[in-house]
Amino acid sequence: MKRKGLNSYYGFLVVLAVCLGITVYMPSWGRKIFAVAFQNTLFMLGVIPPIFVLTGLFDVWVPKEKVIKKLGDASGWLGIGIAVALGAFAAGPLYAAFPVAEVLLKKGVSLRNVWVFLGAWSTMKIPMLLFEAQSLGVRFALTRYGMSFGGVLVIAFLLERLVSLEEQNEIRTRFSV
Repeated sequence: MKRKGLNSYYGFLVVLAVCLGITVYMPSWGRKIFAVAFQNTLFMLGVIPPIFVLTGLFDVWVPKEKVIKKLGDASGWLGIGIAVALGAFAAGPLYAAFPVAEVLLKKGVSLRNVWVFLGAWSTMKIPMLLFEAQSLGVRFALTRYGMSFGGVLVIAFLLERLVSLEEQNEIRTRFSV
């Protein structure tokens, strides 16, 4: 158990060692690195707690049976539409989507719909669409949005085909309650 815990921090420790090495040889760069890391940590502390509260409320208030019916394996295009809407109307950085995706998996949402949700969160946000329409024009915004929608669907369906059933079951087992 203790060994597994250290392995989970291996990447962080390597990056920290590299940053400390840079700080020793180039102190001004090191100060910038740690200042940016500190600012990003503060930003994450402002985003992640509300996401955890909202996902906790979703986990408690929404019955698993309703979620499976609307977003489960047999949900079809309705489930895809709901997954796109959940991702598109969300706000926040992509890393905030992963706790939500975990709760969706625990509730029995199909892997395809979770991939659609993550793709929509990363590329199809409504506020981004409005900003693009104002800055780059409606035609560009709608074209980009349509291409993103197609790309999200293609990626989700390809993942569903390319990830073996054994791997899909492993993911479902890892997140089942």
